[in-house]
Amino acid sequence: MLRSDFHYDLPPELIAQAPLAERRASRLLVLDGATGALADRTFADVPQLLRTGDLLVLNDTRVLPARVLGRKATGGRVECLLERLLEPRRALVHLRASHTPQPGSEIDLPGGARARVEARAGELFEITLDCDLVPFLEAHGQTPLPPYIVRAADDTDRERYQTVFARAAGAVAAPTAGLHFDRAMLDALAARGVERAFVTLHVGAGTFAPVRTERVEDHELHAEWLEVSADTCAAVERCRARGGRVVAVGTTSVRALETAARGGRLTPFAGDSRLFIYAGFGFQVVDAIVTNFHLPESSLLMLVAAFAGHEATLAAYRHAVAERYRFFSYGDAMFVTPTPAARGGAHAV
Repeated sequence: MLRSDFHYDLPPELIAQAPLAERRASRLLVLDGATGALADRTFADVPQLLRTGDLLVLNDTRVLPARVLGRKATGGRVECLLERLLEPRRALVHLRASHTPQPGSEIDLPGGARARVEARAGELFEITLDCDLVPFLEAHGQTPLPPYIVRAADDTDRERYQTVFARAAGAVAAPTAGLHFDRAMLDALAARGVERAFVTLHVGAGTFAPVRTERVEDHELHAEWLEVSADTCAAVERCRARGGRVVAVGTTSVRALETAARGGRLTPFAGDSRLFIYAGFGFQVVDAIVTNFHLPESSLLMLVAAFAGHEATLAAYRHAVAERYRFFSYGDAMFVTPTPAARGGAHAV
């Protein structure tokens, strides 16, 4: 398939710039992948869409305040955006400056901290700090809002650009489908007999990188670290045994589960993944997806289309535009079930 096959027209005013007052107040577009049927609902209806015995799989990564401003020795301003932690004091980062910092140079950071540029790795830079990175960012960093949110981050974003179940620090972008869940809804789902399990996938800034190749299969996805525990694998087995559905919250949870099942069955996994899911992929684990709306021509839109069918997915997006849904990280959501063909593919990237 071609990248242009995943284009849709989106008026800029539909890109949500701020969260709603309540997490569950978003709208929800339900897409039946088997028939292409659409239904306009609200996110508060999610408990009605799930069944006793289903398993909700959530990504418990926690977003770090990963953007920080520094100065080169020459006085020039440098913006540092974390891509991923490598060690407590070592990281891969994006650096933005009028003149690219060179390996061996140093950057003065807030609070008297200092970073040394060790090497360049493609578009990224490896740096070493003279202090542990996570507590430094918690004290001095800014919330790294996505590039399509054209305002500065404020104190509200520290709480709202974070899921209520966030635990494992390491992401620089939120697993946004999870932002709609509040604790009351999670408790209500548990009371209805919907079990939940967690994966961890530390979302990197590369999640916003466009697909640059015209042929979809030529694109190479950025690597992200993930973990699927033995407890989560056991929860999936229990769900299968009782006839329930595995409902992945977000494309990150999908990628985590399907990465851990690449050997033909779901097994514990911890490490990097570059799994790129597009048309022809055979889903091994996931039976339904809760997801936000994604950028045109993006790898995330391609994942949803592989699950629910290309034509049905693009028709759903056109419907969402016509009905003035709110798009992207702080926007509305979808509940998607698969096309039968999603179980029959076999490509692995």
